[in-house]
Amino acid sequence: MTYERIKHLKPEEFKRLCGVHPETFNQIVIVMQQAKQQLKPGRPSKLSLEDQVLMTLEYLREYRTYFHIAQTWGVYESTAYRIIRSVEDTLISSGKFSLPGKKKLLEPEHTIEVVVVDVTESPIERPPKKQKRYYSGKKKQHTLKSQVVVDQLTKQIVCTAHGKGREHDFHLFKTSQVKMLTAVECLADKGYQGIAKIHPNSRIPKKKPRKASLSVEDKHLNRQLAKLRVVGEHVNRSLTIFKILSDRYRNRRKRFGLRFNLIAGLYNYEIQLTQ
Repeated sequence: MTYERIKHLKPEEFKRLCGVHPETFNQIVIVMQQAKQQLKPGRPSKLSLEDQVLMTLEYLREYRTYFHIAQTWGVYESTAYRIIRSVEDTLISSGKFSLPGKKKLLEPEHTIEVVVVDVTESPIERPPKKQKRYYSGKKKQHTLKSQVVVDQLTKQIVCTAHGKGREHDFHLFKTSQVKMLTAVECLADKGYQGIAKIHPNSRIPKKKPRKASLSVEDKHLNRQLAKLRVVGEHVNRSLTIFKILSDRYRNRRKRFGLRFNLIAGLYNYEIQLTQ
């Protein structure tokens, strides 16, 4: 499977295969071409830039091992590793697919009115040391947590933060030091009890009192809030179509944040194309 064989696919089929639309793929190739021009000439690669990008997206989308990827493309396993890592680093350093960052939430000239805060968990292999730090009682396995702050109107990811599986959602929010203007409304789930002390303009679902039930009005308000917060769930779903975030993560954990942010940046770029 090379780029020449798939470039004529319909946009929907192309996205099913690579995880991105053809327009995004072409922009990635342009970024790689610009980066290549700045490098010293050397031994040319066996694969074209388009094929190198396709290999990287295939790895992120399907999360097969480097060995299986190498066998598919007819290269050595070490070559596949170097190509994928090089493409990832180039795309991150280019800034084309970078996230706006949490500073945007403090800039009054921006039009962010409502943000949704949500957490998704990615399973990992059992760590050889300090296993309890990564064990999630909710998922009943070792995980890495990723917090996303989403603009509720545009559905774009503003910033992310990462933590260990045992870390509470609200504690991750505090350690991420996300600060917003008072006018920005923050929507979160029940895992963010106490967020109003940090950001007064926040809303979370009403918790059922002990040995009692919620009133009809409280249930109605919770449903209305859920309709607004569902944007965060939709964003998480769009990210986890890349199996590297939903399957058990086998690589070194310190590179997980880079890959998560790269996929989030690709998601933002595609959202911009549709607006």
